Amino acid sequence: MSIFNDTKVAFQDKTNQQLQKAYLMFRAIEQPAITNIGISALNFTVKNNFPFVQSIVRQTLFEQFVGGETREKSMQVVKQLFKHHIGSIFDYAIEGKEEESTFDHTCKEIKENIKFAEGSPAIPFVVFKPTGFGRLDLYAEVQSGKELTSSEKEEWARIVKRYEEVCQMANDRNVKLMVDAEETWIQSAVDDLVNEMMARYNREKPIIWNTIQMYRTGRLEYLAEDLNRAKNGGYFLGYKFVRGAYMEKERARAQEMGYPDPIQPNKQASDNNYNAAIDFVINNLDKVSAFFGTHNEKSTELVMDKMKAHGLPNDYEKIHFGQLYGMSDNITYYLGDKKYNAVKYLPYGPVKDVVPYLTRRARENTSVAGQTGRELGLIKKELNRRKREGKI
Repeated sequence: MSIFNDTKVAFQDKTNQQLQKAYLMFRAIEQPAITNIGISALNFTVKNNFPFVQSIVRQTLFEQFVGGETREKSMQVVKQLFKHHIGSIFDYAIEGKEEESTFDHTCKEIKENIKFAEGSPAIPFVVFKPTGFGRLDLYAEVQSGKELTSSEKEEWARIVKRYEEVCQMANDRNVKLMVDAEETWIQSAVDDLVNEMMARYNREKPIIWNTIQMYRTGRLEYLAEDLNRAKNGGYFLGYKFVRGAYMEKERARAQEMGYPDPIQPNKQASDNNYNAAIDFVINNLDKVSAFFGTHNEKSTELVMDKMKAHGLPNDYEKIHFGQLYGMSDNITYYLGDKKYNAVKYLPYGPVKDVVPYLTRRARENTSVAGQTGRELGLIKKELNRRKREGKI
């Protein structure tokens, strides 16, 4: 039996109405056909400014998966989570835009998040998405080694400058800054930039953190190379470990373009790879700090077991656990209750602008085997418990 099955703890902040609404929503997400039709309709109606649709989104997907329209409005959620020893990571969830003005605005937003997080134990990390700072196609050109035009060189220099500015500010204000992962065909370009920032700013401790997708092949070898670079360069490493979010897209592109599939052959192989990363961290705590971003109960418990075996306290400063807001509360609230370093990824942004993020999350829920069913089972269990105790 899973240790993460106490729904009274998991849903202590949820009203009956919120749970019932979440149950209906996850039931809909569970059906891929319904999800795909719903996403297409949602994108069309939001793009064409149907105001009633934004109202529906606000009361369903937005309420479940987003902290608020601004970081300030999200603080109510942050404070509530922190009562349970759960931190928050503000995630400026604007995706799919490629104008320079948007990149500049995102950079400014991340700087504001760094200021906001300074000195706040309730906000232990700040995060940004690489494609929030520059065009995906330009990262791809840099990674492939193509010769850039003069205007592309200027554009790339602006991307580098955005990284430098936020990393410098994070360093100056002693705020841990995490860089999210992207598709394989741009990830090496991202890794190179992040490694440069790590070498510059992680001299005394990990301020800049990279994200490693363990559903990819070759990541354990990459970690070994990274560790060697850090030892030789005299700096520390911070990693967020995830399984990954672009499997179908990655497989399709590899097949279409005729290169080896960069994704592990099946879920078990991905799980094994993720669990091997746990060993990598535990065996290298002198140099490595880790944020285990996972909704997988077995991997979470495995980290806890290895911490205990090595005599590490639950709140050991080099190990954090994280889940997305609106999902896997059974894991997060259990960890918080036991005083582990538990964190929720807390997206925020205007309703219309976060629709691409929300639809991506809906698709991921549909494609991850068992995730939606697990959420439904937990919600149903809690609703039944409340009925038995006369609380509904």
